[in-house]
Amino acid sequence: MSTPGGPQFDVIADGGLDAYAELLNDVPVAPFSVNFGSETRLASDFSGDAAGRGEFFQRLRAGHPHPTTSQPTPQAFAELLERAVRPTLAVTISSGLSGSLNAAEQARALKPDLPFTLHDSRTLSAGQAFQVHAAMSARAAGHDVATAIAWMKQVSEQTELYFTIETLEYLKRGGRIGRVQATLGGLLNLKPVVTVDKATGAYTNVGRARSWKGALEAVANQVTARFGEGTPLRLGLLYGEAKDSAHTVLELLRSRHPVVWSAFAPVNPVLSVHTGPSAVGLAAASGPWPWEK
Repeated sequence: MSTPGGPQFDVIADGGLDAYAELLNDVPVAPFSVNFGSETRLASDFSGDAAGRGEFFQRLRAGHPHPTTSQPTPQAFAELLERAVRPTLAVTISSGLSGSLNAAEQARALKPDLPFTLHDSRTLSAGQAFQVHAAMSARAAGHDVATAIAWMKQVSEQTELYFTIETLEYLKRGGRIGRVQATLGGLLNLKPVVTVDKATGAYTNVGRARSWKGALEAVANQVTARFGEGTPLRLGLLYGEAKDSAHTVLELLRSRHPVVWSAFAPVNPVLSVHTGPSAVGLAAASGPWPWEK
């Protein structure tokens, strides 16, 4: 439903979001924290520029100690609500990967007089970015929150998130290895292809390779298997320390599909804690956005 007269609601997200400059992703964010032993820093300290990212990856590799992550606090969400001038829609990282949704729910209790709607994206990173774009597109068109949620659900159904990593060591250190390790039988020399299970909102393994080149091909193969060769695609590509491997995945997919939109974003430090410096991935969806059809 749309109403003339401008936006009816505001959109916020959390630090699970990897934003694309080319999408409507410029929203206020409740930050995650990265903890190096007793030292706690906002994840945004390491993601704003090359120097911050360089420091983060240097410390991640050193691993003394291996960093941990903390979800946004209820107060962080409450501060965003304080600044809101309209009813607010929060698009959070999957509740199967983080307690961020619960923290946002607690913020609702701190600010009971402010209209506040929560949406569990059941994904993260580029997948979350696609859903934020859907919500912001609905907002820009003058639609209400219900329409925004409907568009986000359509985008969720049509989008798959895949990533690969050179080693399982960082998932192991961060305690996120779970079903991925079970599927691989604990063989840490294999390169997994990981997705987020839409039913559970948690990581699960869908492929494997013995070499990095093979892992990049396996990511592209997952996309083609899911959508069918020749299907037009939208691709939000992701990279860790360097873009080269993400470009390789894009070129592999361009040889099989018309790519109607593509862009690159760095993986945020919160995800990089668990995936390591060499993560490469993407969110992929077919054809135009649902509301453009």
